[in-house]
Amino acid sequence: MKATQAQLTAALDRGGGDIRLFLLHGPDESGALAFATRLARSMGEAAERVDLDAASLRNDPAKLADEAASLSLFGERRFVRVVGAGEESADAVEALLEAPSAGNPVVMIAPSVKATGRLVKIALAGDRAMSFACYPPEGNNAEALVTTMAREQGLRLGAGVAARIVRAGDGDRAIMASEVDKLALYLDAGVEHPRDAGMSDLAEIGAELDEGEITPIVEAVIAGDASALIAALRPMEGADASPIPWLRALARRLASLAEMRAAVDAGEGAGQVVKRFRVFWREEGATIAALQRWSVQRLMRALEIVRATEREVMARGAAGRTIADHQLLTLARRR
Repeated sequence: MKATQAQLTAALDRGGGDIRLFLLHGPDESGALAFATRLARSMGEAAERVDLDAASLRNDPAKLADEAASLSLFGERRFVRVVGAGEESADAVEALLEAPSAGNPVVMIAPSVKATGRLVKIALAGDRAMSFACYPPEGNNAEALVTTMAREQGLRLGAGVAARIVRAGDGDRAIMASEVDKLALYLDAGVEHPRDAGMSDLAEIGAELDEGEITPIVEAVIAGDASALIAALRPMEGADASPIPWLRALARRLASLAEMRAAVDAGEGAGQVVKRFRVFWREEGATIAALQRWSVQRLMRALEIVRATEREVMARGAAGRTIADHQLLTLARRR
């Protein structure tokens, strides 16, 4: 069935109920992971999470149904999570929904599938499946989302607090949820004992990053300057700052450079290209140097790595910061 967000969150909050499959598709992979975390929270800290990958389901379509029906060795609750699923998982989902029994809910995150594809159609047709399209929240919608998250935690946000959380998280649902969680913990808030949260409270726990802090990280990677990158990352070590904002900023920079380098390869002068793309005059020299250093192929490969790293960061939680730093240093050191 096609679920509304209210239907989805209600089912997740009761640990799945009679729903066997939650299919979360669409480009907002971070938002999908945040919904998956909601299921884990509702099932309790002792619940066992079984992680499956798309490749294993392609090779063994019955594996998903088997895991959904398996009992935990010590009797704890279980749920199954599949990240990065695609159309290759359709047979496994079909087997899951047709199985005689399945006691453990499955949450499947499929950011690349189309709404018209077979995987989504199977979920839509199943009365024990929920399909929900995840799109990144923007503008007022993002602020409304933060306000709703806060209300569910017993927080009454003061003027400007929701907007600042959106800005700090670069609109990333998982980061915004993390900031709300920290704020609720700091203020000892809850539905039964709500608290007011102002800008001063957020300042105590927030990790807001401005462009001036992110830009040196991005430019050090682009310039291949590992020493400068280490220096730019060092101030972030104790700030509890997620690497998602600077990974996304780097992805935007790589995509822009790839487009400009393609124009250079087509015969246009680098100086003419930076003018046509309206590069800020102080950044023209560094941009031309980057166009000389990077080929289109290397830029696109680096973009793939950065996007894969973002997914890894979201999946690994606290360990994601170490993974991100390692990948950025690897990119900076490549010649």
